[in-house]
This record gives sequence, structure tokens and C-alpha cells, in this order.
Amino acid sequence: MIKSNFPIRIVVADDDADDRMMIRDAFEESKLGNPIDFVEDGMELMEYLKREGKYSSLAGQPYPGFILLDLNMPRKDGRTALKEIKESAELHRIPIVILTTSKAEEDIIKTYNLGVNSFICKPVSFDKLVDIVKTVGHYWIQIVALPPECQRAAA
Repeated sequence: MIKSNFPIRIVVADDDADDRMMIRDAFEESKLGNPIDFVEDGMELMEYLKREGKYSSLAGQPYPGFILLDLNMPRKDGRTALKEIKESAELHRIPIVILTTSKAEEDIIKTYNLGVNSFICKPVSFDKLVDIVKTVGHYWIQIVALPPECQRAAA
């Protein structure tokens, strides 16, 4: 496994300001010290990943170690962003965890067919969200080996 001089970054794509705040608080409560970036929809997520527009300064930095992706967002929803990421030769190996209010079997099946790594329904309590963040963070940051482009600066 390639060790990085960069901490593994996390990106959260969620249009709901209250959910973003709760997720940020859950990461703080979980004591994960990794940098977290928030985007508000699939369009902004794709700009972030492609290092376009206001994200051009990220060029040459590692991709996120994983993405927490909501499904129901304006402009470009999570399903469409997931499809684009998994069809991209450059981005397809970035792990993606769906974190959504949807419990629809159709969404679960469709996102796994598109290549999502995990599907998690947003819990109703903050304590359960903290538990999820701890588990997801521990798994993706400390246990698994990530692809090189998520750990080190792009060549």
C-alpha cells in the first residue's frame, strides 16, 4: 500500500444545509481528523472531482478517499452523479457511500448496479448518525486499502 503525505479527504454531497451541519457535527463528535469538503449537489460534486471552476486549485491533489452521496439533490441528483463518476476512466475507483433518506428498493438496486460501494439510510437520531460516521470513517480510512489516486498527489 502506498503511504501518503496527504490525509485522506472526505467529500459529502448533500443539498440540505441542516443535514450537512449534522454530518459535520457527527464527524467532529467521531474525532475523525480528516479534512471534509461539502458540496451541495451533483453538479458541484462533478466540478470538485474534475477540478473545475472554483475547485481548480485542487488540481494535482489526491481525490477523496470516499464520497458520502445523497440521492435527492437539485440540478444533478446523486444517481446521475454516481453514474458519471463510475463511467469516468479517471474517477471510477473513488469509493462512494450513499447516505440518503430513501429506503426505496429501486434506489438500492439501481445504485448497486451503478457501482456504489455501500448504501446507508440516514438515521433519525444524531447518536445513530455519529455511530454511522465512526463506522464508515474507520472502515474507509483505517481498514481498507484505497486506490493510489485517493492517497497521493496525481502525477
